Amino acid sequence: MKLSLAPIPYLWPRDDVLAFYRAVADWPVDVVYLGETVCPKRRVLQGRDWLAIADRLADAGKEVVLSTLTLVEAESELISLRRMADNGRCMVEANDGSALALLAGKNGFVIGAHINVYNAHSLAVLARMGARRWVVPGELPAATLRQILAERPRGLETEVLVAGRVPLAFSARCFTARAHDRGKDECGIVCERYPDGLRLRTQEAQDFLTLNGVQIQSAGAANLAGALPEMRALGIDVVRVVPLIEGTEEVTRTLRAAIDDVVDAATAERALSAVLPAPACNGYWQGEAGMAWREAEGM
Repeated sequence: MKLSLAPIPYLWPRDDVLAFYRAVADWPVDVVYLGETVCPKRRVLQGRDWLAIADRLADAGKEVVLSTLTLVEAESELISLRRMADNGRCMVEANDGSALALLAGKNGFVIGAHINVYNAHSLAVLARMGARRWVVPGELPAATLRQILAERPRGLETEVLVAGRVPLAFSARCFTARAHDRGKDECGIVCERYPDGLRLRTQEAQDFLTLNGVQIQSAGAANLAGALPEMRALGIDVVRVVPLIEGTEEVTRTLRAAIDDVVDAATAERALSAVLPAPACNGYWQGEAGMAWREAEGM
């Protein structure tokens, strides 16, 4: 089982992003996804910068994948997407239909979680287009995944988010800008104030969601370390970590120890709960409300 690092979903300063990926080169991750997936106005790094990072990570022995925007709304964004699809160096993670159209027939690509694959027939169609891996939608329960994997196309890898905030939805409207009474076109890149997103609470002061520009995330963070034995039995090939501004290295090292059977899954789950933002959640995997939490047996 391989360990992957998802693209940074938040807006971090350029120097912080560069320092983060310098450190990642020494982390026990096998696959690193790079790129801006949330908002094209976040131009902290350009295409050439991402490719330079990709080269350094590849030299460190990592598999590097370039990730596309989830909402492509302008011709300029489509032009950038074409350049990414034709980069000739790294595999690409497709996060919307326009990316699928550009990547079809090329030498392999990743189906991002936001393509919303919910059955084996859809997987088979995408595999024929050239997909080599699919990232399971965050809301898909283990029982449904088991049914899909029973008919999974041969050679198609499966990747599951196991740690970090769960991406839930995207919109053409910027939620963070609206929280500051600004329109999307006059946002002032206000999301740079929230390197781990803007927490949204109910009137009863209960953590509910996280606002991240045009993206909505879970309030807490997924912690599926306790389900690693089940994932291994299902034949999951890759488990994914979504970066946070603090604690991501410890999360990857804990998961690597669990994958390599240095620690048991219950111990890893407990360690992650101490690092990840509270409240931890694993409800979707259990077929329950996403924000629900159930400890692994033996905790």
